[in-house]
Amino acid sequence: MADNVTSLFRSTAAHSPSMAALTREGGDGTGPVDFCIPCNPYFPTPAMMDTMSARLRDIVTYYPSSADTITAELCNLLQLPPSAVAMGNGSTELITWIDHLLVRESLAIPVPTFGRWTDQPMETGKRVDMFPLQESSGFALDLAQYAEFIRTRGTRVAVICNPNNPDGGFLHKHALVQFMDAMADLDLIVIDESFLEFADAEQEPSVVQEAMIRPNVIVLRSLGKNFGLHGIRFGYMVANPSLAGKVRSMLPKWNLNAFAEYVVFMLKEHGPEYMQSLLQVRRDRLDMASQLSALPGLTVYPSQGNFLFVRLPVGAEGTVVRDRLLTEHRILVRECGNKIGSSSRFLRLVVRPQVDVRRLVSGLEQVLYGTRRGAAVPELGTGTSYSSGTAAVDRLLVEATNGAGMQNLAAQAVGMPGLVAAPAATGMPMQAPAMAQAAPSNGAGMPLPAAAQVFPQPVPAAAPAPAPIPAPAMPAAAAMMAPAVQAPMAPAAQTPPGVPARGGLTAAQVRGTNGLAPAAATGWPNAQPAQSWPNAAGMGQVG
Repeated sequence: MADNVTSLFRSTAAHSPSMAALTREGGDGTGPVDFCIPCNPYFPTPAMMDTMSARLRDIVTYYPSSADTITAELCNLLQLPPSAVAMGNGSTELITWIDHLLVRESLAIPVPTFGRWTDQPMETGKRVDMFPLQESSGFALDLAQYAEFIRTRGTRVAVICNPNNPDGGFLHKHALVQFMDAMADLDLIVIDESFLEFADAEQEPSVVQEAMIRPNVIVLRSLGKNFGLHGIRFGYMVANPSLAGKVRSMLPKWNLNAFAEYVVFMLKEHGPEYMQSLLQVRRDRLDMASQLSALPGLTVYPSQGNFLFVRLPVGAEGTVVRDRLLTEHRILVRECGNKIGSSSRFLRLVVRPQVDVRRLVSGLEQVLYGTRRGAAVPELGTGTSYSSGTAAVDRLLVEATNGAGMQNLAAQAVGMPGLVAAPAATGMPMQAPAMAQAAPSNGAGMPLPAAAQVFPQPVPAAAPAPAPIPAPAMPAAAAMMAPAVQAPMAPAAQTPPGVPARGGLTAAQVRGTNGLAPAAATGWPNAQPAQSWPNAAGMGQVG
């Protein structure tokens, strides 16, 4: 593609230009291979697309039915009471109304995450308390620490994305229910399940049924992502009838278009094809993670979404990688430098068919290493493996310390409150006692997935102890940035092919969870070849 196409990234308010804009600038009427927008590449099927194409004139000519009619059909399909559901013109419309109607003063959200959960409430003057997910723990969300953070900040609304975007981190249903019980006094809890139907770590992970019987819980679901139809713009929320009705009453009369109506009414005939598409995405996720993890220095994080979060090798700048993949290889990727809590050293790569993944891997090899395979990954100067997450900052640090990197700053760091000196033998920051021990093995020398490792769980005390005096409240930006300070790291050799960098996983481990329970050994639970459709939880079968 033409070099000037990359200017589109700097002239859009969104993280990436639209496919229509890229196609116009491409010059030949075709767009790039899309590893950026996370949708289902196998649904609708070609036959379904042909059927919609044949009806295109009627679809675009006439008004759609009312939102109530379309919602009733969706609820009939998913076996949900219509009074507990509100359908929106994409989940973003619902997030907007949730913010306007139900968020009074403050909202807590782990970061990095979907940008509208941070941007929307800030645009309306709310305080957004951002809980930083740590790279050192694979961006896993510790619900106990998140709950403590909410209490300390006095936040009134809590949001959890499950799986989280962009890292694909997953939380088990029983842990979320415990969190909802503990936070029952909050004004609102939102569980964003936009990507949950791509998960296979648990048989029935959705908390939709719990939301309908609780006074302060909303579950958000996306249809565009699941069905591979982002352009149609449709999603829905589930809550108790009072909450759902409050949002539904504010939505425009025709907020759902005729394309959305046509798709919803044709779904009942295509349940098996949809289930098969989810199975294929899960298989592709494993294959794609395996191929990416073989690239030297590239870290692949565990994901239960239809995307993978990867960290580029030290010295690689995400915007440069993104622009070169687009202009030289016609591949579009999501560079995550504009996500709060992330940096330009991270990419989110959508799961795609194997033929596309081979093209991606080939492009990354040439962009990162300069040859097909085997060249050295660009490193910083001798004496440091530290990375700030931004290549430009890394280079300045190396120059300022004459190549010694963080080692020359160790004395200052160790003397600061809240920092722990790193063990000299490993160069790694100290971890909690339960995490410091070696990862359990399966007997073949391969570390077990995160799901099989033991994480510390809260233990009831024999008697209540006095609560510690909380530290003074930090501004949201400062609270977000503080954990990024690390103790010094010792020099580390370049990561060999097939071995993940620190904090990442190999292909055998990408079916990871947050450590609360083992991941399921098989794909879609209770999958049957007969005509059936996933229920509202995204799992199980409805006749």
